Amino acid sequence: MALPFVARNVLSRLAFAPALLACLAAGSSAAAASSFTVFESGQVRPLALSPDGRLLFAVNTPDNHLEVFRVKDHGLEHRASIPVGLEPVAVAARSATEVWVVNHLSDSVSVVELSDGAHAGRVVRTLLVGDEPRDIVFGGAGRDRAFITTAHRGQNVPYDPELTTPGVGRADVWVFDADPLGPTLTGTPLTIVTLFSDTPRALAVTPDGSRVYAAAFHSGNRTTALHEGVVPNGGEEAGGVPGPATNWEGVPHPETGLIVRFDGAHWVDELGRSWDHSVRLSLPDKDVFVIDANADPPTQLPGAAGFYTGVGTILYSMAINPVSGKVYVANTEAGNERRFEGPGIYAGHSTRGHLHESRITVLGPGGGVAPSHLNKHIDYETCCAPVPNDESERSLALPQQMAVTRDGATLYVAALGSSKIGVYGTAALEDDTFTPSTAAQIVVPGGGPTGLVLDEERRRLYVLTRFDNAISILSTVTRAEVARVPLHNPEPPSVVAGRRFLYDASFSSSHGDSSCASCHVFGDFDSLAWDLGNPDADVARIPGPFESHPLDFGIPDTHHPMKGPMTTQSLRGMANHGPMHWRGDRTDGDQSSSEHPDSGTFDEVAAFKEFQSAFTDLLGRSEPIPDADMQAFADFILQVTYPPNPIRALDNSLTPDQQAGRDFYFNNVSDFSDPGTCNSCHVLDPHANEEFGVAAPGFFGTDGRYTFDLETEAFKSPHFRNLYQKIGMFGMADNELFPGSDEHMGDQVRGFGFNNEGGVPTLFRFVSSATPDMGFNQSPLTPGGFPPGPEGDVMKRQVEQFLLAFDSNLAPIVGQQVTLTGENAAVVGPRIDLLIARAEAGECDLVAKRLHGSRTEGFLYVGSGLFLGDRLWDPPIADAALRQRATRKRGEVTYTCAPPGSGVRIGIDRDGDGHRDGDEIDERSDPADPSSTP
Repeated sequence: MALPFVARNVLSRLAFAPALLACLAAGSSAAAASSFTVFESGQVRPLALSPDGRLLFAVNTPDNHLEVFRVKDHGLEHRASIPVGLEPVAVAARSATEVWVVNHLSDSVSVVELSDGAHAGRVVRTLLVGDEPRDIVFGGAGRDRAFITTAHRGQNVPYDPELTTPGVGRADVWVFDADPLGPTLTGTPLTIVTLFSDTPRALAVTPDGSRVYAAAFHSGNRTTALHEGVVPNGGEEAGGVPGPATNWEGVPHPETGLIVRFDGAHWVDELGRSWDHSVRLSLPDKDVFVIDANADPPTQLPGAAGFYTGVGTILYSMAINPVSGKVYVANTEAGNERRFEGPGIYAGHSTRGHLHESRITVLGPGGGVAPSHLNKHIDYETCCAPVPNDESERSLALPQQMAVTRDGATLYVAALGSSKIGVYGTAALEDDTFTPSTAAQIVVPGGGPTGLVLDEERRRLYVLTRFDNAISILSTVTRAEVARVPLHNPEPPSVVAGRRFLYDASFSSSHGDSSCASCHVFGDFDSLAWDLGNPDADVARIPGPFESHPLDFGIPDTHHPMKGPMTTQSLRGMANHGPMHWRGDRTDGDQSSSEHPDSGTFDEVAAFKEFQSAFTDLLGRSEPIPDADMQAFADFILQVTYPPNPIRALDNSLTPDQQAGRDFYFNNVSDFSDPGTCNSCHVLDPHANEEFGVAAPGFFGTDGRYTFDLETEAFKSPHFRNLYQKIGMFGMADNELFPGSDEHMGDQVRGFGFNNEGGVPTLFRFVSSATPDMGFNQSPLTPGGFPPGPEGDVMKRQVEQFLLAFDSNLAPIVGQQVTLTGENAAVVGPRIDLLIARAEAGECDLVAKRLHGSRTEGFLYVGSGLFLGDRLWDPPIADAALRQRATRKRGEVTYTCAPPGSGVRIGIDRDGDGHRDGDEIDERSDPADPSSTP
């Protein structure tokens, strides 16, 4: 549909609002585009009180709003809903009238100014920062410096992220002077502190503002993977993979890689054998960093005073004791050095029911690190009692935001996986003398608590509940819920119904401490590898279809249950990508029996249901979950999608090197695939299957077929959308398939790389790896090969650059935003032009928001330079006229590129009831309630 046609109909003032909105939605760029896109961003600091304690601020993550409440003795009074960026995950109040919101998907921070007694508010500035910002605190002597965590990458960073350079920190903390923010799109940060870890998450600040603590998110646990080519063949007797050598049927396991852990002196496997000779990197495991917030500019403290090690594997949040200054870190610690799943003869020392331990680690001002296991009552030698049971009832899983009382005596922690608040005496926590008990827990009826703040004056806790998107008010005296305040939630019912099965450890495991989210952190991965083979399982036939048949390369066309290490895969973007797992061994069908992409092997719902066994074999549940629950889980998780690629340019163009790599990817033919190109196995076709209207059209590195993949088993061709997330491991030993490093590569931030077991550190190694007889490294006289020497290396680097900028489900522009004011038109204008151009190209739905009087006005770009307003009878407004409104007093306009299909909802019809927001306000109905209509 041509959008200008819609605009002409609007100009003629058709009065059929629901039909018009449906027409606009149908005119979105993506086939079958939904009005809601599920990202499952992890909330970090979703609640905050104003410094005077009179206002409560809550991020409404699915609705991309900041909710403002007046704190009353009887409860909470809603004051305002202020649109911010996409996927807000953290909020911090600088004063009672200035609030900063971190927008995870928009790569931005919204600076919000409240007015009219907090009954209204507007975004006065949008700061563009690095990729996927997560947390914010105010530090410095006057608390006038803003500290924001981001990944060390993104389209708005003012530096080269050095993606292919060893030994570079991948964690940034942007620091701003909160008053003179600077005129550029990114403001003028005082500094960007780069920390030697992977992507950061949580922040904490001392009461005097002098120290800011920053925690890595996937901080690792000093484990790494050895590629199969480094491990001697022949099993344990030959110095290779520890036994057993066969499965129960007596079939020898394939040769695989191996997970090793640094024990402080050596790299050892589970048998205690040293593998120092095979490891070419060091993992210093720097987890929490200390920043001098008063320095000019702020900087990490020098030497050992600047970091803590051994804090945990996945670090969720931090809090500081206001009396002792000790730092509490909510985290989980992974046990991925243990092997095998399942209830068979090896279950006693396997990972079954014992994956990640939930902990709070105490950091002393002098450098001490003291982890406390929150579930030390669990007997991991026994499994598995039906739930609920006495053991599971006392457990707390996935600890999130914390709060400490003013006297420093009590700590509260939100347990996302248990739907409870844990209550601890800090002295007992620090000494590890507490006894897990239900008497020290507060049940949160809404489920899935992610954030909490403490209101000591009223003896309350305010808790954000992710499962029902509400605020639960709990009494710290009676330890019960006294009220619940729902937030508007635009998520489909299937998302709300299915989310809890990802996180709910009390339901998923007999111990009550493990869930799918233990490893698939917020639906993504944990940056580790696990050896989850099962010697008691059967060898299974691979159903196909095959792009390259493994038998042609002397590889069995079966899957052995002892599969070796596999890096945790993301649960994002599984729709339309066929069988699941690295090997594609999660599938319920045979080869597709029809042309429809959701049949046979390619039935993703049936494939996901095959993960039912993970509840019993891995999480340690006594029995499978009910079929209806597994269906609800599948309905939810198959909607979770990948974010835009943060390496690719915002206009979706490629650099010359990326373009050259793409040309090779699609056009250079080898004899490996009868013959074929890179794209023959790793299919990139963003428009595949659109005619079927499937949930997530397109292929992004795989079309679901199986192939021989330079391994000892056949694999499903993996997708390539998240390769940029795996940067940070450099250094591997030479082997017959992959050229390695002769010298030690020094300190690195990650222990796992790009292939299935994580042993190959860089994409360049992959591109360089194949041997001449497989047709990739052919002579210069043979079409399709890499020429030898420097020229060939340049071509390989070009392919690597393209893979790092690989297409994703959404264009790079999605989520990007900017605020136009009366003073910054020269700086912001070109960015608005870019947003409009990408909307014209169909890559996003462009919306705009501004405060008009006491209400927020919304606009949706409909093409031909016109924006549709949120009142039916208002004529469309021209681009230039809307920009002119920003010059008025308090007239700032914030533009946001929303996912295709969501523009009507985000821009002009918040509750999706077919009545525009402005009309609802005029008629005194609620634009955030679909049951309230004019």
